[in-house]
Amino acid sequence: MPRIDREHPIGGEMSDIVRGLVRRAQLRYLLERYSSVPLLSLFSFVNGCLSIALMAFAALITRAPFVFPSLGPTAFLFFYTPKAPTASPRNAIAGHAIGAVMGWLSLRAFGLADAGPAVTAGMTWPRVLAAALSLGLTSGFMVLLRSPHPPAGATTLIISLGVLTKPWQIGVLMLAVVLLTVQAFVINRAAGIDYPAWNPVERPPEPPDRHI
Repeated sequence: MPRIDREHPIGGEMSDIVRGLVRRAQLRYLLERYSSVPLLSLFSFVNGCLSIALMAFAALITRAPFVFPSLGPTAFLFFYTPKAPTASPRNAIAGHAIGAVMGWLSLRAFGLADAGPAVTAGMTWPRVLAAALSLGLTSGFMVLLRSPHPPAGATTLIISLGVLTKPWQIGVLMLAVVLLTVQAFVINRAAGIDYPAWNPVERPPEPPDRHI
């Protein structure tokens, strides 16, 4: 986690993004306040609205479910710690893909593909086991494939709990993830952030702790 100091009062790299965008827009009167918490809060508010509004607009035009709960934490990672491995395009897309596949396989394994969502059909032992299996498989495979992305845990539960069960719905979910990733790339690069095109940014090794 990046340091917390005067330039990064809430940690993360959001201050760097805001500073880059303010400079590009030549809003000189905001340059001295780019790291103020109210301005960071405003940026987070506007960017969050924009991210989901784009997905909602696509959903309205296509009549497809482009808006998913797991997109929210993914968007936050993209603009809070964009250079963290978990926020890289590869980890975001691969993580959600792993979650989607494992959720769907868990549904099939317990015969729940046509059972309806748990919020209306109720929780049963097969549903509990499917949810547990999907989250376990997602966590394990993200580590195995070196593609950790925490919001993918929400994606797999959305599917294993029956909110989304059809392959075309899962395809739309992945398209929404790709669109959000493209938005992150454009905004972060516009701000001058060295946001990766695909793989996580390699960080130099930390010096050993001499107190150990």
